[in-house]
Amino acid sequence: MKKRIICIWMAAFLVLLTGCSAVNTVTQLSVTYEDHLSSKDDELRSETLGDNWKSKGAYVGVVSREDADVRNYSGVKEALLVNNTKNEVITAQKVFDKAYPASITKIMTALLVLENCNLDDVVTIDKDITFDDPAAVSLHLKKGDKITVEALLNGLIVMSANDTAIALGRKVAGSDKKFLAMMNKRARELGATNTHFANPNGLHLKNHYTTAYDLYLIFQELVKHNEFLSIAGKASSYIEYTNQKNKLQAFDMSATNQYLLGNYNLPHKVFMLGGKTGTTGEAGSCLIILTRNEDGEEFISVILKASSKQTLYHTMTEILKKEN
Repeated sequence: MKKRIICIWMAAFLVLLTGCSAVNTVTQLSVTYEDHLSSKDDELRSETLGDNWKSKGAYVGVVSREDADVRNYSGVKEALLVNNTKNEVITAQKVFDKAYPASITKIMTALLVLENCNLDDVVTIDKDITFDDPAAVSLHLKKGDKITVEALLNGLIVMSANDTAIALGRKVAGSDKKFLAMMNKRARELGATNTHFANPNGLHLKNHYTTAYDLYLIFQELVKHNEFLSIAGKASSYIEYTNQKNKLQAFDMSATNQYLLGNYNLPHKVFMLGGKTGTTGEAGSCLIILTRNEDGEEFISVILKASSKQTLYHTMTEILKKEN
């Protein structure tokens, strides 16, 4: 036995000296890839992914395209449930198919804001923010309004106000174009390679698309920020800001998440932590949420293009039953 160990170490030493000789001898070593990865985990990942590997999808739930090529839930296009504590995919329906995210887009806007701004930063609106679609949800921010990042985030996440997304993007990057570049770059960093953002709010554009799996990757990074969850878990929010005439403006808003409003019930012993809704004619009814089960495990779930709000919440409830 001692002779065998000595021979193995001599063979390894020869490889170090020659670089290529004694290759066949080295392959006899019984060190597995898993052993090597375990001992060199951080070093290997840093070499491969750079300094921020933990935020680049290094630890994620994985599912194959073949396994996701199923349709178990009628009335919705894509459905995903991931145990975010164990990084295990539990449900996956068409999660790699191209889809429109509507206002779930705002999770990327929120992520970049939390990575680059302080909540008490004051934003001065540089020009009126208006939309061609009169039905677009908005705080109706005007040139000269002064409002904190925290107030804007409440409008973005709770009420889903589209003008807050534009104001926050300009705060982070200085211009709409630069913020879009940041959004798409950050998506690629997180592994969301089937995503292209064309605006910061999700109002419909043909070249603004994603997948349920990509949204999961982005959301997984966002929920690491407690500031997001403290806002996203609220049923309502009250904000104040100073308008262009230096007068105090107040806004009382209700959440778009119907679970938070009590209009739909979560399964027994499943608890809501927060999330984001999205709805347009092209995207249908969409929802991404973080929940917790009775054992304290956290789950990320996504539904895209439900045929109606009722179908969205009924289907989501059925999926969430798998947590316990």
